[in-house]
Amino acid sequence: MTAWAAGVLALLVVVPPAAPRGFDDRLATHWNAFGEPNGSLPLWAVVLVPVGVWIALVVSAVFWRAARRWRGAVLVSCGVLLAGEQVSIVRANLHHADWRDADSVTVWAVVTVVASGAAGLVGILVSARPVSPASPGQGPRMDIPAGERRVWLACTENPWLYALSAVAGVAALAALLVGLGGLGGLGGLGGLTKPMWLLIVLFLFVSVAVLACSAVRVRVAERGMDVAFGPLGWPVRHWDAADIEWARTENRTPAQVGGWGYRLSGLGTTVMLRSGECLVIRAKGKNFAVSVDDAERGAALLNSLAEARTEQP
Repeated sequence: MTAWAAGVLALLVVVPPAAPRGFDDRLATHWNAFGEPNGSLPLWAVVLVPVGVWIALVVSAVFWRAARRWRGAVLVSCGVLLAGEQVSIVRANLHHADWRDADSVTVWAVVTVVASGAAGLVGILVSARPVSPASPGQGPRMDIPAGERRVWLACTENPWLYALSAVAGVAALAALLVGLGGLGGLGGLGGLTKPMWLLIVLFLFVSVAVLACSAVRVRVAERGMDVAFGPLGWPVRHWDAADIEWARTENRTPAQVGGWGYRLSGLGTTVMLRSGECLVIRAKGKNFAVSVDDAERGAALLNSLAEARTEQP
């Protein structure tokens, strides 16, 4: 869902200012029952209002536990609805200097609602698919001779997330250049209005957050497990070997955990960079999984180290 959320966000931001500027600084945004425009908003509000709604939906879907089961359906349906609404508004205002002369959006509104409902239905069907996580068990073990130390290393990268981070970074730079060029509206330091600053910060945040989830390096050693994020290996999460109850491997897909990147779901926390084998641990009552190759060897070493730590006086 990460790519979907970022794609919808980019469309909501880019479409209004990128459209041929036949309209004035205000756009018709509300129509009466006869298809006549009777309400308007400035261009910056046409961008920021749906962006704010979309960000609130995405954040709620990620962190609100009760919504996790249906978040795929909600995000797909609402994404289609908001994107369709944005395109309809811009299309109706094209080539009209006065928002009161904007075209009707009745047909486009009906198409958008139908498409949103169909997308939501597909999302429900996908979300309703049963997920059968493996039973906890004790996991594999590794024989470690006395006096010998072993270290297991693994890493995974996702080039698509690298690309998505780059796109968001370029969008932030473009918004900065547009603002400095005086095309972002009136007022503000150097032509940059407050809404333009919000767009720049938003795209920059998306770029950095996605970049941090685009690569992962896992290290299992005597002290426990370290997971380093991003191409620079920062930030780093650490689990002490004595705190790990068990480790095992599971095959997981983005559909099961809610998308790519750092995901929260009913299976716990998953760092999903590619489908397939994942190293899964349980520590302090919580599950954490990361998609890396040779996960069984890492699980075996972790189980042996955890057992040795708990047996120490």
